[in-house]
Amino acid sequence: MKNISRIKKWSLALVVLGFFFLATLSLQAEEKTGPSQTASPGAAVTKRLAVIPFQSVTPADGSSTVRCPICGSINPGGTVVNGAQRVLEEIFTDKLSNLKDVVIIPSEKTEKIYDQVNAGSEKQPMMEKVLKVGNELHADVVAVGFVYRYRERVGYAYSTEHPASVAFEIHLISVKDGTTLWRGVFDKTQRSLTENVYEVFSFVKGGARWVNAHQLTKLGVDEVFKTFSGFGP
Repeated sequence: MKNISRIKKWSLALVVLGFFFLATLSLQAEEKTGPSQTASPGAAVTKRLAVIPFQSVTPADGSSTVRCPICGSINPGGTVVNGAQRVLEEIFTDKLSNLKDVVIIPSEKTEKIYDQVNAGSEKQPMMEKVLKVGNELHADVVAVGFVYRYRERVGYAYSTEHPASVAFEIHLISVKDGTTLWRGVFDKTQRSLTENVYEVFSFVKGGARWVNAHQLTKLGVDEVFKTFSGFGP
């Protein structure tokens, strides 16, 4: 009888140990795969991005330069044809749409919020309006751009009287703290290789032809975007 009692005790002990062992494994598995698991260090995080309607900034009377409404940098300016800001905005937004881990907030929604913010604070600094729009949209990043010069080509692809000339600046801004995550600046007037042998960018990339302003803007966006390295952590 004593032996049977000992066997029962050992069996009970083994059952208890087995229970604790299985419970420990279950907790470990939950820690690894449970819903509360946080992203591993270095993992990509999807960002919500709002593109503020791009704007044209032209020189005041008697001046040939313009000031960036965001950072205050001084840039050469000039004539900006009607609709140029929309051209730049669309080209840049298309570029952003190719990025992974980015959700672009619909432009109609962003424009509506921007109009509401701008209507009551036209004299407010641009940065304050940009951040207010970003917060209203629950965005992580806001893109805003300015066209300083947009002059169309006069002539044809293989012969021109006046070449296309484009200048713009684009900022990607963190809504959380207002820091500039990336800044791209472009200023180019196309010249042929006979005028300047180093003018390989806009002439050869344009197919050894005189590009129009839209084509030069696209080349410019491709060029400045080479310096983009991501949105940070």
